[in-house]
Amino acid sequence: MRRTVTLLVIFGVMSAQVVPAIADEPGQPRRIYLDEFRPKSELKTPEHILRQAKFPCVNVHSHPGRLSDDEIDEMVRVMDEANIAVSVSLDGRAGPRFSDHYQKLRQRHPNRFVVFVRMDYIGDGDPDDPSTWDVHKPGFGIRMADRLSDAVKQGAGGLKLLKDLGLYLRDPEGKLIRPDDPRFDPVWQRAGELGIPVLWHCADPIAFFSPTSERNERWEELYRHPEWSFYGKDFPSHQDLIDARNRVIARHPKTTFICAHMADVPEDLAKLGSYLDQYPNMNVEIAARVAELGRQPYTARKFFLKYADRILFGTDGVPPMSELIPHWRFLETWDEYFPYEDNPFPPQGFWNIYGIGLPDDVLRKVYYENPARLIPAVGDALKQQGVIE
Repeated sequence: MRRTVTLLVIFGVMSAQVVPAIADEPGQPRRIYLDEFRPKSELKTPEHILRQAKFPCVNVHSHPGRLSDDEIDEMVRVMDEANIAVSVSLDGRAGPRFSDHYQKLRQRHPNRFVVFVRMDYIGDGDPDDPSTWDVHKPGFGIRMADRLSDAVKQGAGGLKLLKDLGLYLRDPEGKLIRPDDPRFDPVWQRAGELGIPVLWHCADPIAFFSPTSERNERWEELYRHPEWSFYGKDFPSHQDLIDARNRVIARHPKTTFICAHMADVPEDLAKLGSYLDQYPNMNVEIAARVAELGRQPYTARKFFLKYADRILFGTDGVPPMSELIPHWRFLETWDEYFPYEDNPFPPQGFWNIYGIGLPDDVLRKVYYENPARLIPAVGDALKQQGVIE
């Protein structure tokens, strides 16, 4: 029997070993590796390839910040085809750069975009020297709150936080800064006073905080992206981050929070429901979590029906039509066992999803009524388009 040198992946370690070339065994199929696995379902069930939302839709989580003019035009063309009335850009930068992004979108496509401004930790510091960053200086919270007020005067519709708070941002001694650090309290308070929401990505999928082993259902994804693993070292646990964020929400009941990615607990909707019950100012959006929701259709449907006033539609990125279709199928149909992404290799796990067939009144809330109510700038844009009165 011929033998060959083969690369084996064992718990994230690649090693060269001499193994039998099983493909040469008479009558036996070739052994394949995980990244070669492409099963084709033999199920024959009804399919509804929806290319547009049933009602006008607001995408509260998009990232067009780096697009050229032509690419922005293409994004809007897809929005038109998909019945997306407004997209919220989460790429606004505090300071003079905010106006550049805001005006580019507004002038080219009036009333089709709302722009959130991001928390600015650097200020006038050197981006390459964290010790000079404004976040480490006394009074940062007030200065950032003032920058937020200035951005709102320029047209900002909300504040966006990335997951760097809690996972990447460190103090001068190298210690991670907690999401509930009191230095940020003036910012949360100012958002409430301005009447704008905070859209917050805190933490990441639970699997990213577990060992990258054969027991991890996102092993393949973490093998391709080891930098996404937050297990070990000095990283907080997933629950520690969620608890810290929730303490902020509790401390600021007059501020509206929209927790990105189903508050990063879509794997446990009972727990997420308990948070929504406890914090009336907490809301969630579904960006990049249809994969998680769609594999638990019974539980997800009950959740959407119960918390219909607290859920918003979002996608992440700049979705082409091929990425939007699974969203419409998940929310609007009873289709079974279909891919949650258009990638030939699933990006988030080896499973397919199911539709939850939401009723029209819930679809209207998720698609446009909730964002119009929670994000005043979205409401204004929808009024200009005649979607709402």
